[in-house]
Amino acid sequence: MDSDIRRMREEAGLSQGALAAELGVSRQTINAIETGKYDPSLTLAVRLARHFGSTVEEVFHVDRE
Repeated sequence: MDSDIRRMREEAGLSQGALAAELGVSRQTINAIETGKYDPSLTLAVRLARHFGSTVEEVFHVDRE
């Protein structure tokens, strides 16, 4: 699953650590989501989207097969 988290985070002027702290997750989790190595739980995906004032569908791009 691809996402716009890195772009949105950078546009907001946040480091991975700062975003992680705001969401209560580790910096490594944010890095793994940004690099596509980890798909967040639905709960975390919703929290990320809401943090940036978006919907899950706008932030995460799920490949449909």
